Amino acid sequence: MAKKPQKRIKHVPQRTCIGCRTVLAKRELVRLVRTAEGVQVDNTGKAAGRGAYVHNIRSCWEQALKGPINHALRTEITPADRQRLMEYIERLPEGDITEKGAESRDVIN
Repeated sequence: MAKKPQKRIKHVPQRTCIGCRTVLAKRELVRLVRTAEGVQVDNTGKAAGRGAYVHNIRSCWEQALKGPINHALRTEITPADRQRLMEYIERLPEGDITEKGAESRDVIN
């Protein structure tokens, strides 16, 4: 007897937020990219350059700007880049990691 074809499980890329170190699906995070023009927010997620990921909440961005962003992007953030990112942060909701729910705390080994 022939086997029934099984549904193929689609792979979901996982990334770690550099602010809170939580692992989530790539599409749930905002990508920062280091380019020749400096550090920028990559809304498409496809820009060329070294990238890092952050939650779309202010607390994670503030934590990331304290230092992990320099390590993740392997560069030193310039004052102009910091100002541009701070302007982006002003538009984000003031949330906390506890508001995201338990499913965002899953960690891949």
